[in-house]
Amino acid sequence: LRIVSEYKKKSEENGFYGRNAAAKLHERIEKRQQVLAEDVERRKEARQSQSVAEEKSEYFVSSFNAERAGIQELLSDCSGADPSTVTQKLEEATAKMTQLQKFLNDSMIFLSQYQIRVAQGALQKLQASLNETREEALPKKKFTFRSRTKAAEKVSDSPPPPSSETVSSGVTKVDEATISEQTGFSNISNESLTKTSEEIQSRDVLLTHLTNCKVRLYGSPSTLHLKHITACEVLCGPVATSVFVDHCSNSVLGFACQQLRTHNTTDTQVYLHVTSRAIIEDCRGVSFAPFCWSYPTLDQDFTASGLDQDRNNWSQVDDFNWLAAGTPSPNWTVIPEADRKTTWDP
Repeated sequence: LRIVSEYKKKSEENGFYGRNAAAKLHERIEKRQQVLAEDVERRKEARQSQSVAEEKSEYFVSSFNAERAGIQELLSDCSGADPSTVTQKLEEATAKMTQLQKFLNDSMIFLSQYQIRVAQGALQKLQASLNETREEALPKKKFTFRSRTKAAEKVSDSPPPPSSETVSSGVTKVDEATISEQTGFSNISNESLTKTSEEIQSRDVLLTHLTNCKVRLYGSPSTLHLKHITACEVLCGPVATSVFVDHCSNSVLGFACQQLRTHNTTDTQVYLHVTSRAIIEDCRGVSFAPFCWSYPTLDQDFTASGLDQDRNNWSQVDDFNWLAAGTPSPNWTVIPEADRKTTWDP
């Protein structure tokens, strides 16, 4: 009886452990199947995401090339055409160039750096071709001296009045109008400098060779160029197109724009609102934070610039000198929140 009892007990124990082991095995199989299913889903989503990105990229390339071909055709049509037709073709080509640049700016978020470089190179060549066509088809009138006969000299010893096509400096009215579209400051040290909205609205602003200056630009300029800026604080209202920074050091900059291109810049803080992407090249020690300057007419200037206030890619910076995928560039950083400026002097 004792032997039979022990046999029954061991049988029951073996049955219990057997059922427990089977349950655990079943649980492990279910978990494994769940992990595999999740892995399959992740791969599926990755493929779909890659497919969408590739489709966007392919659409950009085909659309960009088609628009570029259209501009090239417009420039080709200028050859041998009458001046009025040439003027019309050049205006149309210029407008299409602006649209194509905007198309590139808006597409940078999903394009590779190589594709961006290729497109920018193509745009530069197009711009050069447009300028060359304009020079050839519509050459600027030049001021020239003509020899006078002795008889003419006897009539009057006083010089003739300037031609209606020229100003006293010998610059044509067309040139004067072009020059008048640009404003700014240059070769100044240790000054507080200000431009009002009336002075910069829809104009190109150039700041060059400034040292230890505080600059305030109220309004919405067309473009902003900063060259050779040292130990300055520069704040500007919304820029309708691009901001170009070159050879800037130990400075604080703040602006909103469609695109930022920064070259040869060191140890500089940028408080940025950008609707496409920021690009740096040959830079080090550049740091970024969201644009936070405010003044009474800022909202109106945002509207005038056409920039989207709700879209700010201030922390999406492409370094053309750093192509290591998956590794952050050592040439730029994000300014820690505790170190960011929150108030600005007028």
